[in-house]
Amino acid sequence: MDRIYFNNCLTSKPAPEVVKITTEYMKNRYYFPENFNAMGTATSKNLVKAKKIIADSMGADSKEIHFTSGGTAANNLAIKGYLTANSHKGTHIICSVIDYPDILTNAAFFESSGFDVTYLQADNEGFIDLKQLKESIREDTILFMTTLGNHTVGTIQPLKEIREILDSAVQKITMHIDACEAYARIPLNVNELGIDLMSISAHKIHGPQGIGALYQRNGIKLGLVQHGVNRMDNLQTGGLNIASIAGFAKAVELAFDDLDANITKIRELSDYLLSKIESTIPNTLLNGPRGVKRAPHNINISFDYIEGEAIMMMMDMFGVSISTGSACASQGLKPNYVLMALGRNHEQSHSSMKFTFSRYNTIKEIDYTVEKLAEVVKELRSRSPLCN
Repeated sequence: MDRIYFNNCLTSKPAPEVVKITTEYMKNRYYFPENFNAMGTATSKNLVKAKKIIADSMGADSKEIHFTSGGTAANNLAIKGYLTANSHKGTHIICSVIDYPDILTNAAFFESSGFDVTYLQADNEGFIDLKQLKESIREDTILFMTTLGNHTVGTIQPLKEIREILDSAVQKITMHIDACEAYARIPLNVNELGIDLMSISAHKIHGPQGIGALYQRNGIKLGLVQHGVNRMDNLQTGGLNIASIAGFAKAVELAFDDLDANITKIRELSDYLLSKIESTIPNTLLNGPRGVKRAPHNINISFDYIEGEAIMMMMDMFGVSISTGSACASQGLKPNYVLMALGRNHEQSHSSMKFTFSRYNTIKEIDYTVEKLAEVVKELRSRSPLCN
């Protein structure tokens, strides 16, 4: 059996159609998008078309889409751009303790620069405290940030309820969403949800690495965070990766061609894995909510008495790629900050494993994975002093 890949939260395999069109652009359509010559004009038209494909997928207008080098660049453009351009309106920011590192590190940066930041708490399923949100709004609050699909446990934040709370303020409070783990995995319309700024990433949805986009609602002012020659985008100076943009647009087309079917398939896979693990391996704990309140591709489970790193390495020897904790928080030996905020203890955090699916995964892969996982867990528990 080929390697089984259940690490789609970190990155995903580019779709064959994406590889084909990206290669075509790199080989034969590498022309710079500009007018007044045939090839440059053709590239400009294709760039406009790519923007429309992505805008249509979220109910936006093409002029509201800005291409970036990835989700992190989009988050930085949104947060730094908004706060530098609008600090005269207020200097209070709200986010949560379980947000993605892009949001938390930007919040810390602005906090050290004189802004006030309120960090919302979360319940044991990963939902932010809406009562605390309402109580935290002040006259100088100008920005609320959240991670739509939590990167560790998959919790989907209730944006409609959040928007209603923000709209209860006298002043306009801008809402920035990191949707890199949610985009193309749940239905998402920026107008219905009242989103002002939103970051997405191509490589999470079978597109190329190194390309993302920022949605900027018309009327939301952003300052420059990168200075240089203004060629094609008023917020992104310099050139653009046209080949990757073409691949990004193709990945979006494939994902949204039948979004409901894609979501249904991925959720069926994750539900099947969860059921299989819970019926096969004792002493496990699901982290995050069950059912439709979590992103369909994410299953995070703690295996009592053993270290997640050991599970990951032994499963890798069986040809199965999974991750432990958060892909962005597990580089050291610290317990995962999201799981700790949900009330898990150090042992439960360290024993957590995250399985994230794509439409290319199969039931057969899950059956093999659970079979080997049961063997690995049994072996590791037999050696664990916590079991004795």
